[in-house]
Amino acid sequence: MNELVDTYLDAYEQTQGVLPERLEEIGAAYREQGHLTRDQLHELAYENSTRSAYHVESNPPERCREVTANVLAVDGDFSKIQLLTGLSGFKAPTASAVLTALDPDRHAVVDTRVWASLDRLGYLDGRRESFDAADYVTMLEPIREIATETDHAVAEVGYALFAYDDDVREGTLH
Repeated sequence: MNELVDTYLDAYEQTQGVLPERLEEIGAAYREQGHLTRDQLHELAYENSTRSAYHVESNPPERCREVTANVLAVDGDFSKIQLLTGLSGFKAPTASAVLTALDPDRHAVVDTRVWASLDRLGYLDGRRESFDAADYVTMLEPIREIATETDHAVAEVGYALFAYDDDVREGTLH
C-alpha cells in the first residue's frame, strides 16, 4: 500500500483535484480566525467543485461564520460534516475539503473517485455516485487505517486515492 500511496501522491498534481496548497492557506486562516467567512467558503468550494460554488453565496455571512466556528467546538467527525452540509453549496465532498483544510492529519477530501478506489482496493463494497455525512465517516476509517500503515497524513492518502482512480478508471466517472 505504501508504494501505491507514494506513486499516486506524486501523480496527484496531474489531476483536476483541489490544490493542497490552497487548502493549507485556507486552513491557516480558519485556525487563526476561528471561523471562515462566506467569501473564504466560496473560494474553497470553487476550488473543490465549481458547479456548487455559486450556491455558497446564498448563505448569510453570519451563518457561515457561526457554522464554521461551531465545527471547531464539536467533537466527532459525523457532527462536524453534518454541520457543514447544512450550508448551501456544501454536500459531503465539499464539506470534506473544509475539514481537510482545518486538519489534514485527521481528514481527507473525498468524492466518488476516492470511494471507488476504496472499493477497488477492497476496503468498501460497491460504488456510489453520491454520499452523505455517514458515508464520509465510513470512508474515513479505511483512509485513516492506510494513513497509519503508510505513515502519511490522512489528507495525503485521500489525494493518492483520487489520483489512483483517475489513472485506472475505464469509462466515465458516472
